[in-house]
Parts: sequence; structure tokens; C-alpha cells
Amino acid sequence: MVKIRLKRMGATKRPFYRVVVADSRSPRDGRFIEQIGKYHPMEDPSLIEIDGDRALYWLQQGAQPTAQVTNLLRIRGVLERFEADRATARRAAPDTATSE
Repeated sequence: MVKIRLKRMGATKRPFYRVVVADSRSPRDGRFIEQIGKYHPMEDPSLIEIDGDRALYWLQQGAQPTAQVTNLLRIRGVLERFEADRATARRAAPDTATSE
């Protein structure tokens, strides 16, 4: 299963994170498929940069975000775009099935 999760980096007691797409069997800071953003919680205000198009692509491919990444995606508005696209696709799907 593919997950969207945080990869911890930085010095001791000064963490920053990269938002990565990785296989769920890989270690937390190990191999990943793609880096799609970064999160710096120690800055004031916290820095959250996420490539919305790539995150949306991976969500559509079935990648499961962790709880913290879900919060970050919600803050950046990516999760709302994904849910809106999914709702639109669900409404369109029954119409095409009945017309055939």
C-alpha cells in the first residue's frame, strides 16, 4: 500500500519534515517514491509547502495519507479539492451507466 507521510529530518530537537509518497513497508526515513512537499513546525508561523497537483494525483491513485498529513492537506486545501472531485465523479458515474 502506498502512503503519504512525513520523513523526519533536521538536527536533534530541531526537526523539519518532508512530505513524501512511500510504500508502507519502507522505514519512516527510508526509501520513498516521490517528495511532494515540506513542513517546518519550528518556524513561526509553521511553513507548509505541498505540491497540490502531485498530492491530488497520488490521492486519486489510492495513496493513504497519515493523520498528520491529512491535517496538512486540509490546511492547504488539497483534501477539499480531492473530495469535490470524487463527489463529482460519483454523481457522473450513475448517469453514464444508465445511458448505456
